[in-house]
Amino acid sequence: MVTHRTYIAHLCSLLLVSSVFSTLFFCVRTDGDIARKQAFAEIAPYVNLPDMDLSLPLHKTLLRESLDVFYPDRKAANDSLAAHAQLYAAMDVAELQRLLRSGDGLTWDGFLDMAGMYVVFALVYVAVMGLTCYGVETLAVYRYVREKQGALPPTEAMIALIRAGGPGRIKKAVSLLPKTVGAAFGLMMLFSPAYVLAYSFRSRFDTDTLSFMAVLGVLSNGLLITYTRKFYTFLIAEGRKGYVETAMVKNLDDDYSFSFRELCRVRKRFPGHVFYHVYLNARYQYLPTLKEQASFLISGLIIIEMALNIHGHLCYELLQHLLYKRYDAALTILMGIFLIVKTTEIGVDLWKDRETRRYENI
Repeated sequence: MVTHRTYIAHLCSLLLVSSVFSTLFFCVRTDGDIARKQAFAEIAPYVNLPDMDLSLPLHKTLLRESLDVFYPDRKAANDSLAAHAQLYAAMDVAELQRLLRSGDGLTWDGFLDMAGMYVVFALVYVAVMGLTCYGVETLAVYRYVREKQGALPPTEAMIALIRAGGPGRIKKAVSLLPKTVGAAFGLMMLFSPAYVLAYSFRSRFDTDTLSFMAVLGVLSNGLLITYTRKFYTFLIAEGRKGYVETAMVKNLDDDYSFSFRELCRVRKRFPGHVFYHVYLNARYQYLPTLKEQASFLISGLIIIEMALNIHGHLCYELLQHLLYKRYDAALTILMGIFLIVKTTEIGVDLWKDRETRRYENI
């Protein structure tokens, strides 16, 4: 059972990490404001020059050569100034004007914009986490039940038929080839990194959608298949324990002729069947793994948003803040991501505590 020490540890980690982020936030904000104001004061006269587009290499060269003419003794500073002017010229015009006007880092309007992106990111995370948990349980249960029914995976069945020999068996083995190829392709996708799938499909789909991002989060990075294997291992271990054999001796139902619809239910129930107890005990052991699963999932979603360059989304903005050295805004986003992971950990402990109390009849 989860003890009070666990929740105290969660609280202490929240306070510690929050204090570290707050200290870093105010440090980089103070230093960053001074540096930004100096940079803006130096660059502002050159950004909006008439008939000059500093995003073009030719115009950047003209600016640098002009600076060398007027300031021949500071060529290194001229190169730096031209490079910074080109960097800010490549930014969105409205954002650049806002920065040049204020010179501030994270503003209240910027914080509200990030809050909206954060809510969207959190909703996508919750959706992907729910779909992943459902997929893990369903795939593991399906594989376990199919093995109890005596069915072999397509690859093993095809190899067994080829070894057995005979025209009829060979023909049947050939008929299993499409299933085998499909299974291999599916496994290849499940084990592929998110950015590989993202770059493979970005030119064929409208990738500026939350649905595509959610699908990538569920199917990529080996997350689904890895934790399906873990849940399946828990089912195998529980199925070999003594209480299962005792239940079978006492004539508890052990017929695994479940329908596909029963196995795909969101809330899986097998009343009066020995497998129901196997499933519940395996799920109880699976609960703690949700903590590490959350960390892997968050990392995958961050990579997906950055790889797809989805403008107006949280992790793309994080990348932009790091690129333009707006570290106060970047720290705010990182703190928000930490809160999502920590909330998941606390929720998992509460869930496991409730399950433990139910089993122990406390």
